[in-house]
Order: sequence, then structure tokens, then C-alpha cells
Amino acid sequence: MADPLPLLTRADDLLGQLEAAPGPTARTALEAVRVLTELYGEALTRVLDAAGPALAERLADDELVGHLLALHGIHPEPVERRVARAVEAVRPAVRDRGGELRLAGVADGVATVRLRTSGCPSSAAGLADAVREAVLALAPELSDVRRAPEDEERPPDERRPGAFVPLDAVRTRAATAGRPS
Repeated sequence: MADPLPLLTRADDLLGQLEAAPGPTARTALEAVRVLTELYGEALTRVLDAAGPALAERLADDELVGHLLALHGIHPEPVERRVARAVEAVRPAVRDRGGELRLAGVADGVATVRLRTSGCPSSAAGLADAVREAVLALAPELSDVRRAPEDEERPPDERRPGAFVPLDAVRTRAATAGRPS
């Protein structure tokens, strides 16, 4: 089977150009795309309704069909489960490069991952990009994949302690700041 990514990328590029085009023809073309998309979504819904659970699962596992099911909001597998599957699939590659990867959660259309890396920042960025790509391939309806803040990525016993400033030191400085020297 052919890789659907070039077709998906091309369709996305063309829609972007169409959205940027001024005038009534562009608006009519976008409306035609919207209606066709709804039509295909309804057809996919009927296919899933007619398919048994085994066939529905096979259809959802197909990269292109699964992508379309997710975009139409009819994927039989919840987004959280698909994101967890994507994280599990790339975890060994992250581990092979000295990193650690865990899913922190999915909320408001955004998946958050805990990605700890060692080594140069460019390899960390490459790993983050690979994780993002893997997650969005299985859950294209998400708007983003973000890394949890760095300190949250550390186990509690490895977190940096906050700076402690005694209250008396603040009071003493504040009281002497207003006095002439």
C-alpha cells in the first residue's frame, strides 16, 4: 500500500492555499470541500455501522482509514488510547537514545508527554519531533503534542528545591532600605 502522507500533505497545502485566496470562488470551493467531507464522513459512519467489531478494528488500524475516522470523530478507539499506543510504539527508540518517555495526559485537544533526554539539545529536539509525529499520526484530531515542563519530568526525589529566603531577611532589608546611610 502506498504511503498516504504525501496525499494528506498535498491536500492540506491545497486547502491552505484555498483558504488564503480571496473572493467568492474560493469561498464556494471551500464550502464544496466542507460538504464533500461531511458526505464522506456520513459514508464512513455507515460503513462502520455495517461492519462487525473485527472489521471495524481492522479499518481503524489502517493508517489512512484510521486517520479519516479520527478526523470525522468516528474512530472506534478513544483518542487517549491511541495516544498511549503511539507513545508505547516510540518509547523503545527514545530509550535506545538514552531518553525516557511517558504520557502525561490528553486534555483539550492536546497530548502532553514527559520526555527526558540526555545529550545535545538537537538530538532532544529530534526525539521530540519524532514523538509528536507518531502521536499525531494516530490521533490527527489533536491540535498539539507538548512536553511537560522540565521540572515535572523529574521524579520527585530528583527535583531541584526552591530557593529558601527567610522571612526575617526580607523584613530586615525592607526596614533598612528606607533609612539614610
